[in-house]
Amino acid sequence: MNPTLHAARLGVSRGWIEFKQQLASAQDMGFTVVSTAAFVVVLYFQRDATLPGTGLSLAAATLPGLVGLMIPLNGLMGAVGSLSVEREDGTLLRAKAVPQGMVGYLVGRIVMLSITTIGSVVVMLAAGLFFVPGLLGIGAGGWLTLAWIALLGLLSSLPLGAIIGSLAKSPQSAAGLAMLAVGALTSISGVFYPITALAGWLQAVAHAFPLYWLGLGMRSALMPDAAAAAEIGGSWRPVETTLVLLAWAVAGLLLAPPILRRMARRESGSAMEERRHRAMQRVT
Repeated sequence: MNPTLHAARLGVSRGWIEFKQQLASAQDMGFTVVSTAAFVVVLYFQRDATLPGTGLSLAAATLPGLVGLMIPLNGLMGAVGSLSVEREDGTLLRAKAVPQGMVGYLVGRIVMLSITTIGSVVVMLAAGLFFVPGLLGIGAGGWLTLAWIALLGLLSSLPLGAIIGSLAKSPQSAAGLAMLAVGALTSISGVFYPITALAGWLQAVAHAFPLYWLGLGMRSALMPDAAAAAEIGGSWRPVETTLVLLAWAVAGLLLAPPILRRMARRESGSAMEERRHRAMQRVT
């Protein structure tokens, strides 16, 4: 059997096992549970409001943005957090010693975080059935579009999180970089408001990153066709959305393993112990 494929299969099994272990840990599930609950509360308070000048429910307009944001928030932040912490506790050092161990490690992270994120999205959509009028009416095409865009969103954000986590010097700097990246992209990507309200150069920047296209794809799946009039060109641009997200996913999946391997080559027991010593000095 091809060693890389064998490592990937082991990574799938590892990801499933780690997901089950995560369910038993309140600390590990804390961020996911709190963020998902916060988004559901937002929908609850918007359930009876409508967008000014339209008959569209405010909750219906907000739900695609919340789902679109949840994917990179949980996926990217989860990958950054896991990788930076596991550099400190020796997990990556052990993976480095196994043939194709970094491939198996990356696949395991993607599987575990994907299942966790999909669970959060399902909870959000279940809440939407109660708080968003007409959500059941999006039809099979809408649900298929949502699933396809969610998959591409995960594949474009998880490897990016692994790259950020591998380049950061410490868990604290990794979390800061990830929050800065998500916050900056959210502010310019039109997730919760029409991107046409922004300056032209900011629109161009937003188009280069996956979060704008992820939000656009979710709106195309969950909102009425008439809502496309508020988008650039009056269209959901499904082909462009798929191509951009697919390009980010392919680039991330190609770049993440060699970057992880390069980072792992520099890992050693002495380097890990030195980082622990510096961390203890900061605490004391």
